[in-house]
Amino acid sequence: MRRTNTFAVRPLSTEDEQLLRELLDASASLWNELNYERRQNFFDGDSVWDTADYRKQYVGVLGSATAQQVIRKNSEAWRSFFAACEDGEDAAPPGYWGNEEAGRELRTYIRNDSYTLETGERSRLEIPVGQDLKDEYDLGYYDRLRLEVCGAPKWDGEQGRLELYFDEIDDTFRAIQPVTVPDSRQDSPLASEEAALDVGANNLVACTTTTGRQYLYEGRDLFARFRETTEEIARLQSKLREGRNSSQRIRSLYRKRTRRRDHAQDALVRDLIERLYAEGVDTVYVGDLTDVLSEYWSAEVNEKIHQFWAFRSFTDRLATTAEEYGITVRVRSEAYTTAECPVCGEREKTERTGDVFRCSCGYEGHADLGASRTFLERQAVINLNVGSMARPVRLKWDDHIWSELSRSPERASPNEERTNRSTRKGKLASVGTA
Repeated sequence: MRRTNTFAVRPLSTEDEQLLRELLDASASLWNELNYERRQNFFDGDSVWDTADYRKQYVGVLGSATAQQVIRKNSEAWRSFFAACEDGEDAAPPGYWGNEEAGRELRTYIRNDSYTLETGERSRLEIPVGQDLKDEYDLGYYDRLRLEVCGAPKWDGEQGRLELYFDEIDDTFRAIQPVTVPDSRQDSPLASEEAALDVGANNLVACTTTTGRQYLYEGRDLFARFRETTEEIARLQSKLREGRNSSQRIRSLYRKRTRRRDHAQDALVRDLIERLYAEGVDTVYVGDLTDVLSEYWSAEVNEKIHQFWAFRSFTDRLATTAEEYGITVRVRSEAYTTAECPVCGEREKTERTGDVFRCSCGYEGHADLGASRTFLERQAVINLNVGSMARPVRLKWDDHIWSELSRSPERASPNEERTNRSTRKGKLASVGTA
């Protein structure tokens, strides 16, 4: 079965950090150049596979294997796009790693047999770099870049392709390593349960499972910060000299806004899927917002769902993470679930005030949790007894993890466990937090 290790890495010197940044930036440049040509071919009606040899252009900086992995990852994105189109989805062609306002995203992919991850007393990650970078930074022909590993990867198994990126919000380099581990009855609960998600922005996700558990991930503070940054960007844009449309400060704010949202989104998906996996859930239903938005569209709803929460990005990340745990994600229409009473099915004589839903039958409850319950009952063709529902688990984002609100508000977020900082003779990593 597939599992994923996520951990922070840290360069051992200022020089190593600069080398790593150049490596990630070159990978983003390769992706963007290749993707630009493929997009142009696509819109011109030509084959997206007929492109220049970008591997040859970037082999000096990235090395042959890494350049090929970035190209392969881009090809996978295009194949997924064409598959979605064939399924009748309103999909968009693969986008760029960054843009003119935000700058390039620092990211790369390392082939599974091209890197070495060692954990223990001297935890480290070694990755290849191109000969041009080796010459520039005085590395030997057989040398690789060594990085300190922060924390202890949970899963041990056959390693897959490594994703390495810079998290600008936390000012940290992070790694995502998929591994294949042996099947185990102890590790793999018998999965037959189902769950449904109501996706919004005030409450990012409301989830109900057939086991009677409910989870609520609150999002008001995140959206407020998103809007504050958006307003600051608008203010700075209004002060630009005539003829200019951006500045270094504006680009930095765009990057910060996007990275903050993506960090919270990735953490939410991981937290939710791990909880559902532990309950034996094998199918998750997520609402298709097309019908909902057409009925309840407003500028604020559009901003929250599409700009702030990036619904399509969320569902893609949800499906990818769920696949690691053997969970299937199905997108289904959730029309009218927010207006329907989860007890009597009434739609006309109901009202919603904030998070509170009331029905003429006397039912009163949380609107989004009720909607996720109604959505689940439709898809799973079951009736959940209100009395059998467990008390909802409410979670709030603290810029690092999703914490249950029942915990003490003074509780600090746990720091990542540090390993031995000495990973190469004569070089020590910084002692700052990841």
